[in-house]
Amino acid sequence: MRVAVLSYRSKPHVGGQGVYVRHLTRALAQAGHEVTVFSGQPYPDLDEGVGLVKVPSLDLYREPDPFRMPRPREFRDLVDVLEVGGMLTAAFPEPLTFSLRAAREMRRRAGRFDVVHDNQCLGYGLLDIARHTPLVTTIHHPITRDRVTDLESATGWRRLTLRRWYSFLTMQKRVARAQRRILTVSSSSARDIAEDFGVDPARIDVVPLGVETDVFSPEAHAGPRVPGRVVTMASADVPLKGVDVLLRALARRRAAHPDAPLELVLVSRPTPGGRTEKLVQRLGLADVVTVRNGLTDAELAALVASAEVACVPSRYEGFSLPTVEAMACGTPLVVSDAGAIGEVVGHVEGSAPGALVVPPGDVDALAAALDRVLDDPELAARLGRGGRLRALTEYSWPTVAARTAAVYDEAIGAFRSARPDAGPPRTPSSSETPDRQTPAVETSGALAAPRRVGLLGAVATLATPLALRLTRPQGAPRAHR
Repeated sequence: MRVAVLSYRSKPHVGGQGVYVRHLTRALAQAGHEVTVFSGQPYPDLDEGVGLVKVPSLDLYREPDPFRMPRPREFRDLVDVLEVGGMLTAAFPEPLTFSLRAAREMRRRAGRFDVVHDNQCLGYGLLDIARHTPLVTTIHHPITRDRVTDLESATGWRRLTLRRWYSFLTMQKRVARAQRRILTVSSSSARDIAEDFGVDPARIDVVPLGVETDVFSPEAHAGPRVPGRVVTMASADVPLKGVDVLLRALARRRAAHPDAPLELVLVSRPTPGGRTEKLVQRLGLADVVTVRNGLTDAELAALVASAEVACVPSRYEGFSLPTVEAMACGTPLVVSDAGAIGEVVGHVEGSAPGALVVPPGDVDALAAALDRVLDDPELAARLGRGGRLRALTEYSWPTVAARTAAVYDEAIGAFRSARPDAGPPRTPSSSETPDRQTPAVETSGALAAPRRVGLLGAVATLATPLALRLTRPQGAPRAHR
């Protein structure tokens, strides 16, 4: 199949979406499919044989100058104006504006792809794409869960600005309900998507994420595990990730066992002077916390394999790549039973093959579980073996790609049944076909945006119900009440 993958931002080494794009597209290409990724900044790291079309935004949230104001000469069209307007009014416009640019690119390549796979953009532009091409959307988990957690920890004006920031969820809910096929990564996420977004469960397929078991393995680290080393991979300043709970649990261990070796390696990029740095100082843990970021897969695997225990203390996860990666490394796990994490580790009737499972947000339970693993080598070894076996038997990217391609087939069949006049996609010319040996890199055109698509963005922002009615794909189901 000829597959277009849409990803509005694709950080290569931070966050699950960029990792998902890279590994899924590589496995699809290795299975013989022709894959092209359309991405906004930051652009993904892709493997040989996977094409890349850069769909540049104004990159208003880039590091090290987030919330920047672009110069007048940077504006190219109405979509750029919409993007800046969203930022200036405390919204997060990227899902909407990327979807409008992606719709423009798909129209320029009409008939070029058998199927389009959206990676949790869920912008109104997808409704235009779905009129002409079979569409599959991955929702890793509904961002409504992030919104609830963030609002619970916010006060004053911060609550008001957060509500505005998450206003894109109104759009995502409506676009999700218009989709024929939705992919998600766990049964837990499927239930949450159906509940929060109002999506018919019959349209949701569960395909878990995978792990490279030859990279993430116990042999990734040469030598014994580092005594007392705990590793966690999380967005440190995001309350949903529970890093604050882990820090408090480690402070209790240090107070109870002052002579025991202890080190926390936090794979993250915490905000200087932010909530995590302040908590580390307040708890007196500055000398035991090390921050790492920008690691390659091999470096990350070596780090995880060097630890005595890996911890995933999240208050919610739609899946959890760090959990699977730790299992593949044979590193004992202590995890919270939040969202899909218990499902990922195989938590059944109080036990899991590679992890100790504790209630989310429970500092006492987390501290006790960490004590058990760090103080009991036999338990740690048993958990490590159990996790490695589960990773080998349950998660692999070739399996994920095959199951994803099966959903593509279903989406194509359903589209052709609903649109018998659509016919098969045209054969691309040689100039349009990506080189299978070297990634094809293009930059999308920025000028001459179709007026209808640009205006759709403004209508979508100012009059959402009207925009949905105007853009609902022919034959697509109406939103469930």
